Amino acid sequence: MDLYIVQAGDTIEKIADRFGTSVEKIILDNELQNPNKLLIGQVIVIVYPSKTYIVKEGDTLSSIAASNNITVNELLRNNPFVLSSDYIYPGEELTIAYDRSARVSTYGYTGTFINRETLRKTLPFLTYLSVFDYYIGQNGEVIGGNNDRDIIEMAIQHGVIPLLHLATITIQGEVDEELTFRMINDEELQDRIIENTLNILREKGYYGVVISSQMISSDNQELFYNYAKRFSDAIEPEGYITLLAIDPKPNISNGQITFEPLDYSHLSEVAYSILLIRYTWGIIDGPPSPVFSVKVVDTFLDTFLPSVDPAKLSIGMPLLGYIWELPYIPGLSDGNSITIENVLNLAVEYNVVIQFDEESQTPFFISNNTNANADNDSSGNDIIVWFVNPITFNSLLNLLVEKDTPSLVVWSIMSYLATLWLVINSQYEIIKLLPEF
Repeated sequence: MDLYIVQAGDTIEKIADRFGTSVEKIILDNELQNPNKLLIGQVIVIVYPSKTYIVKEGDTLSSIAASNNITVNELLRNNPFVLSSDYIYPGEELTIAYDRSARVSTYGYTGTFINRETLRKTLPFLTYLSVFDYYIGQNGEVIGGNNDRDIIEMAIQHGVIPLLHLATITIQGEVDEELTFRMINDEELQDRIIENTLNILREKGYYGVVISSQMISSDNQELFYNYAKRFSDAIEPEGYITLLAIDPKPNISNGQITFEPLDYSHLSEVAYSILLIRYTWGIIDGPPSPVFSVKVVDTFLDTFLPSVDPAKLSIGMPLLGYIWELPYIPGLSDGNSITIENVLNLAVEYNVVIQFDEESQTPFFISNNTNANADNDSSGNDIIVWFVNPITFNSLLNLLVEKDTPSLVVWSIMSYLATLWLVINSQYEIIKLLPEF
Protein backbone atom coordinates (compact mmCIF):
# COMPACT_ATOMS: atom_id res chain seq x y z
CA MET A 1 0.00 0.00 0.00
CA ASP A 2 1.10 3.55 -0.75
CA LEU A 3 -0.27 6.75 0.76
CA TYR A 4 0.25 9.55 -1.71
CA ILE A 5 0.00 13.20 -0.63
CA VAL A 6 -1.30 15.33 -3.49
CA GLN A 7 1.15 17.99 -4.64
CA ALA A 8 0.64 21.20 -6.62
CA GLY A 9 -0.04 20.40 -10.27
CA ASP A 10 -1.17 16.82 -9.64
CA THR A 11 -4.12 15.33 -11.48
CA ILE A 12 -5.77 11.98 -10.96
CA GLU A 13 -4.30 10.87 -14.31
CA LYS A 14 -0.77 11.82 -13.28
CA ILE A 15 -1.14 9.96 -9.98
CA ALA A 16 -2.45 6.85 -11.75
CA ASP A 17 0.50 6.92 -14.17
CA ARG A 18 2.98 7.42 -11.31
CA PHE A 19 1.79 4.27 -9.53
CA GLY A 20 1.03 2.16 -12.57
CA THR A 21 -2.66 1.84 -11.89
CA SER A 22 -5.85 3.13 -13.48
CA VAL A 23 -7.81 6.29 -12.82
CA GLU A 24 -10.95 4.19 -12.42
CA LYS A 25 -9.39 1.99 -9.73
CA ILE A 26 -8.16 4.97 -7.68
CA ILE A 27 -11.57 6.61 -7.87
CA LEU A 28 -13.39 3.39 -6.94
CA ASP A 29 -11.01 2.40 -4.12
CA ASN A 30 -11.00 5.86 -2.53
CA GLU A 31 -14.61 6.68 -3.45
CA LEU A 32 -13.41 10.09 -4.59
CA GLN A 33 -16.26 12.58 -4.84
CA ASN A 34 -14.18 15.24 -6.60
CA PRO A 35 -11.51 13.40 -8.63
CA ASN A 36 -10.97 16.41 -10.88
CA LYS A 37 -10.62 18.80 -7.94
CA LEU A 38 -7.82 17.27 -5.88
CA LEU A 39 -6.47 19.34 -3.02
CA ILE A 40 -2.85 19.93 -2.13
CA GLY A 41 -2.30 17.81 0.98
CA GLN A 42 -5.13 15.38 0.24
CA VAL A 43 -4.16 11.73 0.75
CA ILE A 44 -4.84 9.09 -1.90
CA VAL A 45 -4.63 5.40 -1.00
CA ILE A 46 -3.00 3.14 -3.62
CA VAL A 47 -3.36 -0.60 -3.04
CA TYR A 48 -1.86 -3.62 -4.76
CA PRO A 49 -3.94 -6.82 -4.76
CA SER A 50 -2.02 -10.07 -4.77
CA LYS A 51 -4.76 -11.78 -6.78
CA THR A 52 -7.47 -10.41 -9.06
CA TYR A 53 -10.24 -11.84 -11.21
CA ILE A 54 -11.79 -10.63 -14.47
CA VAL A 55 -15.57 -11.12 -14.48
CA LYS A 56 -16.89 -13.39 -17.24
CA GLU A 57 -20.36 -13.72 -18.71
CA GLY A 58 -22.60 -15.69 -16.35
CA ASP A 59 -20.49 -15.06 -13.24
CA THR A 60 -22.13 -14.31 -9.91
CA LEU A 61 -20.59 -13.20 -6.64
CA SER A 62 -21.24 -16.67 -5.23
CA SER A 63 -19.62 -18.46 -8.17
CA ILE A 64 -16.58 -16.16 -8.14
CA ALA A 65 -16.13 -16.61 -4.39
CA ALA A 66 -16.47 -20.38 -4.61
CA SER A 67 -14.04 -20.71 -7.51
CA ASN A 68 -11.46 -18.69 -5.59
CA ASN A 69 -12.02 -20.45 -2.26
CA ILE A 70 -13.17 -17.35 -0.38
CA THR A 71 -16.50 -16.29 1.13
CA VAL A 72 -18.88 -13.87 -0.55
CA ASN A 73 -18.38 -11.62 2.47
CA GLU A 74 -14.63 -11.56 1.81
CA LEU A 75 -15.26 -10.75 -1.83
CA LEU A 76 -17.43 -7.81 -0.73
CA ARG A 77 -14.75 -6.75 1.76
CA ASN A 78 -12.21 -6.62 -1.06
CA ASN A 79 -14.61 -4.92 -3.49
CA PRO A 80 -17.05 -2.77 -1.48
CA PHE A 81 -18.04 -0.80 -4.58
CA VAL A 82 -19.96 -3.90 -5.72
CA LEU A 83 -22.69 -3.11 -3.19
CA SER A 84 -23.25 0.27 -4.84
CA SER A 85 -24.08 -1.39 -8.14
CA ASP A 86 -26.88 -3.74 -9.10
CA TYR A 87 -24.65 -5.87 -11.32
CA ILE A 88 -21.15 -7.08 -11.96
CA TYR A 89 -20.08 -6.76 -15.58
CA PRO A 90 -17.99 -8.94 -17.89
CA GLY A 91 -14.51 -7.46 -18.10
CA GLU A 92 -14.74 -5.88 -14.64
CA GLU A 93 -11.72 -6.54 -12.42
CA LEU A 94 -12.33 -7.72 -8.86
CA THR A 95 -9.81 -8.06 -6.06
CA ILE A 96 -9.60 -11.58 -4.68
CA ALA A 97 -6.78 -11.22 -2.15
CA TYR A 98 -4.12 -8.97 -0.64
CA ASP A 99 -0.84 -9.96 0.98
CA ARG A 100 -1.50 -9.20 4.64
CA SER A 101 1.09 -8.98 7.40
CA ALA A 102 -1.00 -9.30 10.59
CA ARG A 103 -4.48 -9.75 12.03
CA VAL A 104 -6.63 -7.08 13.66
CA SER A 105 -10.03 -6.98 15.32
CA THR A 106 -12.39 -4.08 14.75
CA TYR A 107 -15.28 -2.66 16.76
CA GLY A 108 -17.83 -0.38 15.14
CA TYR A 109 -20.27 1.84 17.03
CA THR A 110 -23.68 2.56 15.55
CA GLY A 111 -27.06 4.00 16.41
CA THR A 112 -30.20 2.18 15.32
CA PHE A 113 -31.00 4.92 12.81
CA ILE A 114 -27.99 4.07 10.64
CA ASN A 115 -28.75 3.83 6.93
CA ARG A 116 -29.00 0.10 6.29
CA GLU A 117 -26.99 0.27 3.06
CA THR A 118 -24.18 2.00 4.96
CA LEU A 119 -24.38 -0.75 7.57
CA ARG A 120 -24.39 -3.49 4.93
CA LYS A 121 -21.30 -1.99 3.31
CA THR A 122 -19.44 -1.73 6.63
CA LEU A 123 -20.23 -5.06 8.26
CA PRO A 124 -17.73 -7.11 6.19
CA PHE A 125 -14.95 -5.08 7.88
CA LEU A 126 -16.08 -5.58 11.48
CA THR A 127 -15.38 -8.15 14.16
CA TYR A 128 -17.81 -6.61 16.66
CA LEU A 129 -20.72 -4.18 16.38
CA SER A 130 -21.71 -2.13 19.42
CA VAL A 131 -25.26 -0.76 19.25
CA PHE A 132 -25.40 2.55 21.11
CA ASP A 133 -29.12 2.77 21.81
CA TYR A 134 -29.74 1.47 25.32
CA TYR A 135 -29.98 3.65 28.42
CA ILE A 136 -30.52 2.97 32.09
CA GLY A 137 -33.65 4.49 33.64
CA GLN A 138 -33.87 5.89 37.14
CA ASN A 139 -35.28 2.64 38.55
CA GLY A 140 -33.03 0.25 36.70
CA GLU A 141 -35.16 -0.18 33.59
CA VAL A 142 -33.24 -0.56 30.33
CA ILE A 143 -34.67 1.76 27.68
CA GLY A 144 -34.16 1.72 23.90
CA GLY A 145 -33.53 -0.79 21.16
CA ASN A 146 -36.79 -0.29 19.28
CA ASN A 147 -35.23 -0.75 15.83
CA ASP A 148 -32.29 -3.08 16.37
CA ARG A 149 -33.57 -6.54 15.45
CA ASP A 150 -32.58 -6.34 11.79
CA ILE A 151 -29.20 -4.82 12.77
CA ILE A 152 -28.49 -7.84 14.97
CA GLU A 153 -29.55 -10.24 12.21
CA MET A 154 -27.44 -8.47 9.60
CA ALA A 155 -24.42 -8.45 11.92
CA ILE A 156 -24.58 -12.19 12.60
CA GLN A 157 -25.09 -12.92 8.90
CA HIS A 158 -21.83 -11.07 8.17
CA GLY A 159 -19.92 -12.87 10.92
CA VAL A 160 -20.01 -9.87 13.27
CA ILE A 161 -20.62 -10.18 17.03
CA PRO A 162 -23.43 -7.80 18.08
CA LEU A 163 -23.04 -6.10 21.46
CA LEU A 164 -25.51 -4.07 23.52
CA HIS A 165 -23.97 -0.82 24.73
CA LEU A 166 -25.46 0.24 28.07
CA ALA A 167 -25.08 3.86 29.16
CA THR A 168 -26.36 6.33 31.73
CA ILE A 169 -27.14 9.18 29.37
CA THR A 170 -29.53 12.11 29.79
CA ILE A 171 -31.90 13.27 27.06
CA GLN A 172 -29.30 15.95 26.24
CA GLY A 173 -26.72 13.25 25.48
CA GLU A 174 -24.66 13.85 28.62
CA VAL A 175 -23.60 11.30 31.23
CA ASP A 176 -26.10 11.29 34.11
CA GLU A 177 -23.78 11.80 37.08
CA GLU A 178 -26.42 11.29 39.78
CA LEU A 179 -27.70 8.04 38.26
CA THR A 180 -24.16 6.79 37.69
CA PHE A 181 -23.33 7.41 41.35
CA ARG A 182 -26.41 5.48 42.46
CA MET A 183 -25.70 2.69 39.98
CA ILE A 184 -22.23 1.90 41.28
CA ASN A 185 -23.26 2.13 44.94
CA ASP A 186 -26.70 0.48 45.06
CA GLU A 187 -26.63 -3.29 44.61
CA GLU A 188 -30.43 -3.53 44.44
CA LEU A 189 -30.41 -1.08 41.53
CA GLN A 190 -27.62 -3.10 39.95
CA ASP A 191 -29.67 -6.28 40.23
CA ARG A 192 -32.58 -4.68 38.37
CA ILE A 193 -30.26 -3.35 35.66
CA ILE A 194 -28.57 -6.72 35.24
CA GLU A 195 -31.84 -8.67 35.09
CA ASN A 196 -33.41 -6.27 32.60
CA THR A 197 -30.27 -6.36 30.44
CA LEU A 198 -30.11 -10.15 30.59
CA ASN A 199 -33.71 -10.38 29.38
CA ILE A 200 -32.85 -8.22 26.36
CA LEU A 201 -29.73 -10.28 25.59
CA ARG A 202 -31.86 -13.43 25.60
CA GLU A 203 -34.69 -11.92 23.57
CA LYS A 204 -32.76 -9.98 20.94
CA GLY A 205 -29.77 -12.23 20.31
CA TYR A 206 -26.94 -9.96 21.44
CA TYR A 207 -23.71 -11.73 22.38
CA GLY A 208 -22.78 -9.46 25.26
CA VAL A 209 -22.94 -6.04 26.86
CA VAL A 210 -20.61 -3.04 26.82
CA ILE A 211 -20.85 -1.19 30.14
CA SER A 212 -20.29 2.53 29.77
CA SER A 213 -17.73 3.60 32.39
CA GLN A 214 -17.05 7.13 31.21
CA MET A 215 -17.15 8.53 34.76
CA ILE A 216 -14.70 6.07 36.23
CA SER A 217 -11.88 7.62 38.28
CA SER A 218 -9.12 6.53 40.61
CA ASP A 219 -11.50 7.23 43.51
CA ASN A 220 -14.44 5.13 42.33
CA GLN A 221 -12.77 2.47 40.19
CA GLU A 222 -13.28 -0.25 42.79
CA LEU A 223 -17.03 0.45 42.76
CA PHE A 224 -17.05 0.15 38.96
CA TYR A 225 -15.04 -3.06 39.28
CA ASN A 226 -17.59 -4.53 41.70
CA TYR A 227 -20.47 -3.49 39.42
CA ALA A 228 -18.80 -5.05 36.38
CA LYS A 229 -17.99 -8.22 38.32
CA ARG A 230 -21.60 -8.63 39.42
CA PHE A 231 -22.61 -8.12 35.78
CA SER A 232 -20.17 -10.68 34.41
CA ASP A 233 -20.97 -13.20 37.16
CA ALA A 234 -24.64 -12.98 36.18
CA ILE A 235 -24.42 -13.09 32.38
CA GLU A 236 -21.30 -15.10 31.56
CA PRO A 237 -22.76 -18.45 32.76
CA GLU A 238 -25.26 -18.03 29.91
CA GLY A 239 -22.46 -17.44 27.39
CA TYR A 240 -22.53 -13.63 27.20
CA ILE A 241 -19.45 -11.42 27.40
CA THR A 242 -18.91 -8.26 29.46
CA LEU A 243 -16.87 -5.32 28.15
CA LEU A 244 -16.02 -1.92 29.63
CA ALA A 245 -15.97 1.36 27.71
CA ILE A 246 -13.61 3.77 29.47
CA ASP A 247 -12.51 7.30 28.69
CA PRO A 248 -8.78 7.40 29.58
CA LYS A 249 -9.11 11.18 30.14
CA PRO A 250 -5.84 12.38 28.62
CA ASN A 251 -4.55 15.69 29.92
CA ILE A 252 -1.87 17.67 28.10
CA SER A 253 -0.11 20.34 30.13
CA ASN A 254 3.25 21.96 29.36
CA GLY A 255 3.92 19.28 26.77
CA GLN A 256 3.33 16.44 29.27
CA ILE A 257 0.59 13.86 28.68
CA THR A 258 -1.06 12.27 31.71
CA PHE A 259 -4.10 10.05 32.22
CA GLU A 260 -6.54 9.11 34.95
CA PRO A 261 -4.50 6.68 37.09
CA LEU A 262 -6.65 3.58 36.78
CA ASP A 263 -5.69 0.01 37.57
CA TYR A 264 -6.39 -1.46 34.14
CA SER A 265 -4.92 -4.80 35.14
CA HIS A 266 -7.49 -5.14 37.92
CA LEU A 267 -10.38 -3.90 35.75
CA SER A 268 -9.46 -6.29 32.96
CA GLU A 269 -10.01 -9.23 35.31
CA VAL A 270 -13.77 -8.83 34.91
CA ALA A 271 -13.81 -7.66 31.28
CA TYR A 272 -13.60 -9.57 28.02
CA SER A 273 -12.13 -6.35 26.64
CA ILE A 274 -11.68 -2.70 27.65
CA LEU A 275 -12.67 -0.24 24.94
CA LEU A 276 -10.70 2.97 25.41
CA ILE A 277 -13.01 5.48 23.83
CA ARG A 278 -14.23 9.02 24.37
CA TYR A 279 -17.76 9.75 23.24
CA THR A 280 -17.69 12.60 20.71
CA TRP A 281 -20.92 14.45 20.06
CA GLY A 282 -22.13 17.18 17.72
CA ILE A 283 -20.52 20.03 19.67
CA ILE A 284 -17.35 20.16 21.77
CA ASP A 285 -15.96 22.87 24.03
CA GLY A 286 -12.45 24.16 23.87
CA PRO A 287 -10.10 25.73 21.37
CA PRO A 288 -9.34 24.30 17.91
CA SER A 289 -7.12 21.24 18.31
CA PRO A 290 -6.59 17.75 16.86
CA VAL A 291 -9.65 15.52 17.13
CA PHE A 292 -7.34 12.57 17.78
CA SER A 293 -3.67 12.02 18.58
CA VAL A 294 -1.53 8.99 17.80
CA LYS A 295 1.08 10.38 20.21
CA VAL A 296 -1.46 10.33 23.04
CA VAL A 297 -2.24 6.68 22.26
CA ASP A 298 1.47 5.85 22.17
CA THR A 299 2.00 7.52 25.55
CA PHE A 300 -1.01 5.71 27.03
CA LEU A 301 0.24 2.31 25.89
CA ASP A 302 3.75 3.01 27.18
CA THR A 303 2.23 3.99 30.53
CA PHE A 304 -0.18 1.13 31.09
CA LEU A 305 0.90 -1.85 28.96
CA PRO A 306 3.54 -3.05 31.43
CA SER A 307 0.75 -3.91 33.87
CA VAL A 308 -2.05 -5.18 31.63
CA ASP A 309 -2.55 -7.88 29.02
CA PRO A 310 -2.38 -6.00 25.68
CA ALA A 311 -4.97 -8.36 24.21
CA LYS A 312 -7.50 -6.87 26.65
CA LEU A 313 -7.23 -3.31 25.30
CA SER A 314 -9.00 -1.87 22.25
CA ILE A 315 -8.20 1.68 21.15
CA GLY A 316 -10.95 4.03 19.99
CA MET A 317 -10.74 6.59 17.21
CA PRO A 318 -13.38 9.15 16.15
CA LEU A 319 -14.33 9.03 12.47
CA LEU A 320 -15.20 12.69 12.06
CA GLY A 321 -13.90 16.22 11.99
CA TYR A 322 -14.64 19.39 13.94
CA ILE A 323 -15.05 22.87 12.54
CA TRP A 324 -14.45 26.11 14.47
CA GLU A 325 -15.27 29.62 13.36
CA LEU A 326 -12.41 32.09 13.67
CA PRO A 327 -11.47 34.01 15.64
CA TYR A 328 -11.92 31.54 18.50
CA ILE A 329 -13.42 33.19 21.58
CA PRO A 330 -12.95 31.25 24.85
CA GLY A 331 -16.25 30.54 26.55
CA LEU A 332 -18.27 31.45 23.47
CA SER A 333 -16.89 29.41 20.58
CA ASP A 334 -17.61 25.71 20.05
CA GLY A 335 -16.43 23.10 17.62
CA ASN A 336 -19.16 21.50 15.50
CA SER A 337 -18.83 17.98 14.17
CA ILE A 338 -18.68 17.26 10.44
CA THR A 339 -18.33 14.00 8.50
CA ILE A 340 -15.05 13.34 6.72
CA GLU A 341 -16.83 13.38 3.36
CA ASN A 342 -18.21 16.83 4.12
CA VAL A 343 -14.78 17.96 5.38
CA LEU A 344 -13.31 17.23 1.96
CA ASN A 345 -16.24 18.80 0.13
CA LEU A 346 -15.83 21.92 2.26
CA ALA A 347 -12.09 21.97 1.58
CA VAL A 348 -12.80 21.86 -2.17
CA GLU A 349 -15.28 24.73 -1.87
CA TYR A 350 -12.77 26.86 0.02
CA ASN A 351 -9.91 25.79 -2.26
CA VAL A 352 -7.58 25.27 0.68
CA VAL A 353 -4.24 23.56 1.18
CA ILE A 354 -4.58 20.69 3.66
CA GLN A 355 -1.87 20.84 6.30
CA PHE A 356 -0.65 18.09 8.62
CA ASP A 357 0.31 17.95 12.29
CA GLU A 358 3.13 15.45 12.72
CA GLU A 359 2.73 15.01 16.47
CA SER A 360 -0.93 13.98 16.41
CA GLN A 361 -0.71 12.52 12.87
CA THR A 362 -3.88 14.39 11.89
CA PRO A 363 -4.68 16.92 9.13
CA PHE A 364 -6.31 20.35 9.31
CA PHE A 365 -7.02 23.34 7.13
CA ILE A 366 -7.76 27.01 7.63
CA SER A 367 -10.06 28.76 5.20
CA ASN A 368 -9.30 31.95 3.36
CA ASN A 369 -12.54 33.60 2.37
CA THR A 370 -10.84 35.35 -0.52
CA ASN A 371 -10.54 31.88 -2.10
CA ALA A 372 -14.06 30.78 -1.23
CA ASN A 373 -17.30 31.02 -3.13
CA ALA A 374 -19.19 34.07 -1.93
CA ASP A 375 -22.06 32.10 -0.42
CA ASN A 376 -19.97 29.53 1.50
CA ASP A 377 -19.91 31.33 4.82
CA SER A 378 -22.65 33.85 5.48
CA SER A 379 -20.80 35.12 8.56
CA GLY A 380 -17.82 36.18 6.49
CA ASN A 381 -15.50 34.58 9.02
CA ASP A 382 -12.72 32.11 8.37
CA ILE A 383 -12.87 28.58 9.77
CA ILE A 384 -10.41 25.94 10.94
CA VAL A 385 -11.18 22.25 10.54
CA TRP A 386 -9.35 19.35 12.21
CA PHE A 387 -10.05 15.79 11.08
CA VAL A 388 -8.48 12.37 10.44
CA ASN A 389 -7.18 10.86 7.21
CA PRO A 390 -5.52 7.69 5.85
CA ILE A 391 -2.15 8.65 7.36
CA THR A 392 -3.86 8.85 10.78
CA PHE A 393 -5.41 5.41 10.29
CA ASN A 394 -2.17 3.85 9.10
CA SER A 395 -0.05 5.39 11.86
CA LEU A 396 -2.46 4.18 14.52
CA LEU A 397 -2.65 0.65 13.09
CA ASN A 398 1.12 0.40 12.83
CA LEU A 399 1.40 1.47 16.46
CA LEU A 400 -1.22 -1.00 17.67
CA VAL A 401 0.41 -3.90 15.85
CA GLU A 402 3.83 -2.86 17.16
CA LYS A 403 2.48 -2.80 20.74
CA ASP A 404 0.64 -6.13 20.33
CA THR A 405 -2.74 -4.43 20.81
CA PRO A 406 -4.20 -4.92 17.32
CA SER A 407 -7.77 -3.94 18.15
CA LEU A 408 -9.45 -0.77 16.87
CA VAL A 409 -12.73 0.84 17.96
CA VAL A 410 -14.40 3.17 15.42
CA TRP A 411 -16.72 5.89 16.71
CA SER A 412 -18.84 5.76 14.66
CA ILE A 413 -19.78 3.89 11.47
CA MET A 414 -22.85 6.03 10.78
CA SER A 415 -21.04 7.29 7.67
CA TYR A 416 -19.02 4.97 5.43
CA LEU A 417 -15.42 6.04 4.88
CA ALA A 418 -13.83 3.96 2.14
CA THR A 419 -10.23 4.95 2.85
CA LEU A 420 -10.33 3.74 6.47
CA TRP A 421 -11.40 0.25 5.50
CA LEU A 422 -9.08 0.24 2.48
CA VAL A 423 -6.07 0.98 4.69
CA ILE A 424 -7.06 -1.78 7.10
CA ASN A 425 -8.21 -4.46 4.68
CA SER A 426 -5.32 -4.13 2.23
CA GLN A 427 -2.74 -4.75 4.99
CA TYR A 428 -4.43 -6.76 7.74
CA GLU A 429 -6.66 -9.78 7.99
CA ILE A 430 -9.79 -8.71 9.85
CA ILE A 431 -10.60 -11.25 12.54
CA LYS A 432 -13.99 -12.92 12.27
CA LEU A 433 -15.14 -14.99 15.25
CA LEU A 434 -18.44 -16.05 13.69
CA PRO A 435 -18.98 -17.81 10.36
CA GLU A 436 -19.60 -15.42 7.45
CA PHE A 437 -21.58 -16.12 4.33
